[in-house]
Amino acid sequence: MPNTQDARFRNLGELEQAIMEFVWSKGPSSAEACREALAPRRILKDSTVRTVLRRLERKGFLTHTLNGRTYIYGAVEPRQNVAVRAVRHIIDRFCGGSVEQLLTGMVDNRVLGRKELELLERKIAQSKERKG
Repeated sequence: MPNTQDARFRNLGELEQAIMEFVWSKGPSSAEACREALAPRRILKDSTVRTVLRRLERKGFLTHTLNGRTYIYGAVEPRQNVAVRAVRHIIDRFCGGSVEQLLTGMVDNRVLGRKELELLERKIAQSKERKG
């Protein structure tokens, strides 16, 4: 049975992703600030941006506060936490829950190179030192 909490972290559309990237990089923002930031790449109506922001809030990515009459949207979680949950979903869905299977596939397909593997090795050693 699928975990409904994980379901909210799936299926970010291209525009949703662009807005999340902006909010993660700039911090809490109004709809107008999001629209202006995206303007060089896309011309969007104010209503479109507001709709996407509300959708992201319903999905659990954003929350808002009021500044006068203006909604200010902020990320619920840092980008890294969302990324970790997305990877966990991939591992569960495509690798039968096996992190080893995912990492082996990444090495076999040259997604991870020597530099990344050495970094992982150091992180694992540091983790063992803290626990040991």
